[in-house]
Amino acid sequence: YRTGEALGQAGYMVVNGGYQGTMAASAKGAREAGGQTLGVTCTIWSSQPNEWLDQTISTDNLPDRLNTLIEESDAYIVLPGSTGTLLELASCWELINKKLLDPVPLICLGPFWRPVIDTIVKTGETDGACVIFVDTITEMIATLDHFFKEPQR
Repeated sequence: YRTGEALGQAGYMVVNGGYQGTMAASAKGAREAGGQTLGVTCTIWSSQPNEWLDQTISTDNLPDRLNTLIEESDAYIVLPGSTGTLLELASCWELINKKLLDPVPLICLGPFWRPVIDTIVKTGETDGACVIFVDTITEMIATLDHFFKEPQR
């Protein structure tokens, strides 16, 4: 909730998978802070989108959902999660590393994903430089503001 709230207060739209749990909490926080929300859902699940979405995009399958989430986002905030979140993190990381996606903030909030990233980087085959770790929501917003609101390069 607090992550979405901070994003909404800072003027950022929250784009997520549109269902319950962390997705609903972040959308609720953003909406209650006056921000905009977009949920990318998938027809393979019978679940209904959460009530905090301003817009939804429905996709037919998981790969289309993942691609739409990536295409509709200008930055990626990764919260603790399970295999779906891991898939999204790995996809964004790979696309940025292979220069198939413009370099944008790929931010892991908190320490949850650090062991995964560190283990993969230790193979020597993947650069972890594009993954930004922050400990607080304040640091997350500062990272986004630095990238989007300050004069660039």
